[in-house]
Amino acid sequence: MTAPVVTHAPVPAVPHQIDTRYRLTFVRALRGEWIKLTTVRSTWWSIAIAAALTVGIAVLFASAVDMPGFEPIQAVVSPIQFTMLLAGILGAIAVTGEYSTGMIRSTLTANPGRGSVLAAKSVVLAVFLFVSSLIIFGITAVAVSAVVAGRDQSIDWSDFDLSFGPILTASLSMAVFALIGVAFGFILRSGAGAIAATVGLLFVLPIVASMFSIAGEAWKWVTDAGMYLPSSAAQSLILSGGSLETPVAYLTLGGWVVATLLTAWAVLRTRDA
Repeated sequence: MTAPVVTHAPVPAVPHQIDTRYRLTFVRALRGEWIKLTTVRSTWWSIAIAAALTVGIAVLFASAVDMPGFEPIQAVVSPIQFTMLLAGILGAIAVTGEYSTGMIRSTLTANPGRGSVLAAKSVVLAVFLFVSSLIIFGITAVAVSAVVAGRDQSIDWSDFDLSFGPILTASLSMAVFALIGVAFGFILRSGAGAIAATVGLLFVLPIVASMFSIAGEAWKWVTDAGMYLPSSAAQSLILSGGSLETPVAYLTLGGWVVATLLTAWAVLRTRDA
């Protein structure tokens, strides 16, 4: 005898479901970049050095300068001419450090969207430098106020342009310098190369451009072009009376950020890690 054939109804296919608990979102990409930035000792060393330079230079400046027309807020924001290099270098090494250790492969594997990687790192660096700079400049303002109080001077907090305004724009400029460093990091991938490019753009080129001011009218275009460098635009923005009007200074800084980050995005999406 043959065994009876038993037929079963077809089992409907169960659609594959993705566990959204482990789905990468931009917010999680931001969190990952925040963890990478804040768990590296070089980040906090850079912030500590920036704070020490800012407070130290500002206090010395406030102690040495006592002349008609001097506003204490000028001493508070004057150290940005030096600390801008630390912001740019921090942005550069935040990227090139991943290339030197090979972590960039893990980053791009976890987040294949290269534009998302660039955007997340840029947002985290910009916010971190902006908030850190606000705190540092706030501490510096307190220190400078204590120095100038002995000669009956003080920061006029009722005047936005002589108190909060320069501090906010100086902090914004620090974030811009960090973003330029991030862009050079992705473009060049080399720590030494990215740092050299950042220092060259932020510090060396303005000095070179200013040297042409004594070369005569034929070379005036060089000094005019130098006004549109990031550091020069930032100085015009921080304190009134600079070489650029405020709207032009904002556009100049924004243009540098957009141009460098777009170049970094183009390089990142066309190169292997």
